[in-house]
Amino acid sequence: MSASRTKFYLDKQNAKWSGVCSGIADYTGVEVTWVRLGAVLLTIAGGFPWTLIAYFAVAWMANPRPYGLYDNPEDAKFWQGVRTNPGRSTAEVRSKFRDIDRRLSDIEVFYTSRNTRLADEIENLR
Repeated sequence: MSASRTKFYLDKQNAKWSGVCSGIADYTGVEVTWVRLGAVLLTIAGGFPWTLIAYFAVAWMANPRPYGLYDNPEDAKFWQGVRTNPGRSTAEVRSKFRDIDRRLSDIEVFYTSRNTRLADEIENLR
């Protein structure tokens, strides 16, 4: 896949206007309603011209999110975690691999041990 999963994209599929707030929500993993509410409150609280300038600049410079960037919602959640805290994400992946390795080791020990019941079951299958 040529598209980067760690890059910021405009989310045109969930956009209300140009996809900036939904893109921020997709990038950070925060609910899009809270991002939109925060943008409105920031604009009302005194950032009037600058928030609109920043919004239009991001809408002009950012690329739309490619279709099919994530395989499923779990994949999207994983990549949001990678973007927000890469160290934690790598630790989670290492932990999952350790767990898989441990489980595989348990299977190997069970399979290679002298287990007559298992051997009898295998023989019955032949």
